[in-house]
Amino acid sequence: MKAFEAVRHYFDTAANYLDLHDDIRGLLLTPKREVQVQIPAKLDDGRIVSFLGYRVQHNNSRGPMKGGLRFHPAVDLDDVRSLATLMTWKTAVVDIPYGGAKGGVAIDPRAHSRTEIESVTRSFIDQIHDVVGPVTDIPAPDMGTGAEEMAWIRNQWEKYHGFNPACITGKPVEHYGAVGREEATGRGVGILIVKMLGRLGRKANETRVAIQGFGNVGIHAAKYLHEADFKVVAVSNVGGGFYNADGLNIPEMLTYNFENGNTIEGYEKATKITNAELLELDVELLVPAAIGGVITKENAPRVTASLIVEAANGPVDPGADEILEKNGAIVLPDILANAGGVTVSYFEWVQNLQHYSWGLNRVRQELEQVLARAFEEVWQASREYEVPLRTAAYILAIKRVKRATELAGFS
Repeated sequence: MKAFEAVRHYFDTAANYLDLHDDIRGLLLTPKREVQVQIPAKLDDGRIVSFLGYRVQHNNSRGPMKGGLRFHPAVDLDDVRSLATLMTWKTAVVDIPYGGAKGGVAIDPRAHSRTEIESVTRSFIDQIHDVVGPVTDIPAPDMGTGAEEMAWIRNQWEKYHGFNPACITGKPVEHYGAVGREEATGRGVGILIVKMLGRLGRKANETRVAIQGFGNVGIHAAKYLHEADFKVVAVSNVGGGFYNADGLNIPEMLTYNFENGNTIEGYEKATKITNAELLELDVELLVPAAIGGVITKENAPRVTASLIVEAANGPVDPGADEILEKNGAIVLPDILANAGGVTVSYFEWVQNLQHYSWGLNRVRQELEQVLARAFEEVWQASREYEVPLRTAAYILAIKRVKRATELAGFS
């Protein structure tokens, strides 16, 4: 099943509980705008190559559109369309005044120099600057991009439109970025896990955790959970993972990762395992925090974790979701689980508009308040409609977007 088909499946499942007419379903699912551009770039060796770039703007009924910009060789229009749609539901679930968008460039950043990546980034903005901005569509980091790329984008966009740091979020603090933005998605995952365990009456120190993905999200989630007394027994990156039944030394692994150029390859104080093996470990909590589509109907029967928290976008496909539910697993869906990033991006945007900066403590406190409220609303909707948390989250989101659309009118 393609990425957008999966999103549509989850949408339709929830929409059936709301008796949405077909014309409203079509309106809420169809993106407002899809842009595909060719990005020519001159490489360091003098060759001229071109890459494909995309920006999909899904819905702006509840406010300016918001969504990350990813650099990854597998990026295509269907992928970006699905992620833009997810952003609409994500911002609605946590009830921040945004719609959904997403962008991407089909490029492997690891295969190019920083000079080449900067050239591609600036060329991409040259071609889409007129459809993004602080009151229309605000990009942010995603897979393969970070604060440095956001600084380039801000600089390039402002060449056309003048000073306005609110045109993009996830910027370096020196470029009017928000403190706490880098940790926000992973920290949010940790906050929501603690809230969920509280509702289930479980204890942190009796919960073994496996985290697939030791990038920005996985690192900050692991750090938060370790400090909250969870036993993190496995983590992994693209090259595989490491396992220790007694619990990994997370502070030591964080140091190792930093000192070795953001990789845990070569770590020797744990057993080496594959990413596939990590997903099937005997743990209570599984956190897929890397790429989409890692839990499928083929491997879902072997997933033993009773709690799954989707720190990545779309890590569980619909066929696997049905199997996990049948086996009694509770899945905290991506549109809530990884919403910490867009929430703090919203805080950054607000600060930029007000020309006033918050401290780290305020950012963390505001983040916890937003996520705690959203979790309780999803939990209560799950009980009211007698549906899994994923369907409950979509029900809440669809109701909010539908209401905003109707209030604005259709002319």
